[in-house]
Amino acid sequence: MANYQADVQALLEYIGGKENIRAVSHCMTRMRFVLVDPSKADSAKIESIPAVKGTFTQAGQFQVIIGNDVAIFYNQFTAYAGIEGVSKDAVKAAAKSNQSLIQRIVGTLGEIFAPIIPALICGGLILGFRNIIGEINFFADGTMSLADVSQFWSGVYDFLWLIGEAVFHLLPVGIVWSITKKMGTTQILGIVLGLTLVSPQLLNGFSVATAETIPVWDFGFAQVQMIGYQGQVISAMLAGFVLVYLEKFFKKHCPEMISMIVVPFCSLVPAVIIAHTVVGPIGWKIGDAIAAVVYMGLTSNVKWLFAAAFGLFYAPIVMTGLHHMTNAIDSQLVNLYDGTILWPMIALSNIAQGSAVLAMSVLQKKNERAQQVNIPACISCYLGVTEPALFGVNMKYGFPLVCGMIGSAVAAVISISTGVEAYSIGVGGLPGILSIKPQFWLSFLAAMAAAIVIPFVLTFIIGKRKLSAAGNAQDSAPAVSAPQAEQQPAQAGSGAVKSPITGRIIPLDQIPDQVFSQGILGEGVGIEPTGTEVVAPGDGTVCSVMEDSKHACGIQLDNGVEVLIHVGMDTVEMAGDGFQLHVQEGDRVRLGDKLITFDPEKIRKAGHPVTTAFVVTESAGHTLRFITDVDAKAGETDVICEE
Repeated sequence: MANYQADVQALLEYIGGKENIRAVSHCMTRMRFVLVDPSKADSAKIESIPAVKGTFTQAGQFQVIIGNDVAIFYNQFTAYAGIEGVSKDAVKAAAKSNQSLIQRIVGTLGEIFAPIIPALICGGLILGFRNIIGEINFFADGTMSLADVSQFWSGVYDFLWLIGEAVFHLLPVGIVWSITKKMGTTQILGIVLGLTLVSPQLLNGFSVATAETIPVWDFGFAQVQMIGYQGQVISAMLAGFVLVYLEKFFKKHCPEMISMIVVPFCSLVPAVIIAHTVVGPIGWKIGDAIAAVVYMGLTSNVKWLFAAAFGLFYAPIVMTGLHHMTNAIDSQLVNLYDGTILWPMIALSNIAQGSAVLAMSVLQKKNERAQQVNIPACISCYLGVTEPALFGVNMKYGFPLVCGMIGSAVAAVISISTGVEAYSIGVGGLPGILSIKPQFWLSFLAAMAAAIVIPFVLTFIIGKRKLSAAGNAQDSAPAVSAPQAEQQPAQAGSGAVKSPITGRIIPLDQIPDQVFSQGILGEGVGIEPTGTEVVAPGDGTVCSVMEDSKHACGIQLDNGVEVLIHVGMDTVEMAGDGFQLHVQEGDRVRLGDKLITFDPEKIRKAGHPVTTAFVVTESAGHTLRFITDVDAKAGETDVICEE
């Protein structure tokens, strides 16, 4: 067994000593620390330790990359430091204390919206297409749309609203469901609560601003307005958390024998009452306040300053669902002044966020998984629907959202300073120019140019540094001696290492994890699995396994080459759920022997990529070639060959 005593002593010193460690654990390749004061950790000195391959910080955890020997290193470290390791969940929980309030809020939002993103992307594309065929007047001297002149397209326009309404008007149902799923409570109760927020018995939330009267429930001693919360995010989230904590409370205090009856009733009924009497009205008050500020800013002597603020903060407002209140302001402006100067700024904000996503798409052009979200989100955003871009890309990475906000602010100042005016509320995004009065087209084009160029350039510059040096791990990564993967068909060879999983072999740099994609742990390939079994890629001895999480395995092949198979990314957090380990450390295995079985759907539902890393952690002096862009069969197809 390797002795890392000198390295262990150095790491403890450079990380700030025992008193700076709040919690520590490890996965298959990394030590995971939660530090009392992260600034005390000297990354440069830590990365100079021979056993350390790099460091980075993620989600409040300071991670030190060790490699296959991490379990040995971890045991020696905890023994020397005189501290006890904790579970992965405990480290994750402790790490939240190292995050700012904003980071925790954004993290929670991200976890809530992650399961909803596919629906948002689909709905965004549908509404964008629907806007083009039904809202833009291409015909009859600009007075009729495609849906107006064609019965077929009129039918398509009406039919597509079925899906668009389900995605965006009924969004609270998905939000409340996702909250109950994340918090581990009864999901069907969340769905029912969400449905009560958008019931057809209620006045549609989008019609409240223009309704002459609002119906009420009359209880004699009190009246409650019958308002729906279609498209509202804050109200739905608050209602969801009310339901979650009520259910947890009653589960804790209710006897098991009657919990099936008492807990759902005592959780759901009060949650619905609170949602319609407390949570909903608070959401509307917030919206009214924002609307009043917007109107005052539009009519003030410093409207350029208001424009900058509006352009800067409109995207975050969209993320709350409160942006629908601007429809009432726009309608009032059109009625009073035969046009609106607010709508052009909204269209420009959409363009700016879309341009930030476009830059991310260019930066991640080799990352197929990221492009599955980037490309449709960008198209949707440019067509005027920003939710897929905001929740699926820009909020996830942070800096694209800010870059888009900056570009939007500059574009809004140009728009308001030149008096750009739209006929009415129209199509957001690039088609928005068709809603602008022709005399302002040149000015709006200038504002559009700012909304396209500024976010794209800022996102590209910042992203090039962040995505290639995320977590500070890459700048100090050791040079790799293995050559880059070559794209050529697989061929048999006596020194070949077979694919451990059936699936598509992809280049290493397309793995959605910087530690693997940058070759810090060694060169290799990624695998997008279509199978559910991991088999031995050759004859050898199992040198490392993760007995608790069961998601990774290391094998020393008979020719001395040491390989690591890591199923999915961040799957250590699943604590073994969805995985079954069939070998132990020290076991002798033959080519094709079963090592791990896993459930890809459970991995996806847990929010983790299924992409599997297959890397050479020790080449034993062999010069190796890696084969990519082929469909491989476990235990049969060559993916690593000796030159």
